[in-house]
Amino acid sequence: MAGSWTRNDAGVMVLPSGRLVRGRALRGPAPAGPSPEFGLYLLGRRPPPVGWEHGWVRWPDFWLPADRDAFARQLRELLERSGGERVEVACGGGLGRTGTALACLAVLDGVPADRAVDYTREHYSARAVETPWQKRFVRRFRAHS
Repeated sequence: MAGSWTRNDAGVMVLPSGRLVRGRALRGPAPAGPSPEFGLYLLGRRPPPVGWEHGWVRWPDFWLPADRDAFARQLRELLERSGGERVEVACGGGLGRTGTALACLAVLDGVPADRAVDYTREHYSARAVETPWQKRFVRRFRAHS
């Protein structure tokens, strides 16, 4: 394990526990610096190959994950791995699906579900979580669901 990101790395969100997770857009260039050791990709179709371990959740743009149980499992794995590895969450634009996943990750890390969108907008991007149904999904997401 090479370790975590730093708080100053592009797209990095600090969770309440102090764990660091990078969010990013796949349509743009990868941020400068080291590659992730694990990535969770939220796309309508299988992501292109990458040089690190990764998971994929089928998630069409502007919508919700096709398999919510698989999403929750993948998110728990990402949270666990964030304790000692560089992990990232990414979708096409890096805001809607990625922001929704980061907000759900914040819930898993102890942020109340009704505050998780605000937390993510404050600590990741003011434009995170784009649609009303994504916001509702986060509010209904439970740490033990």
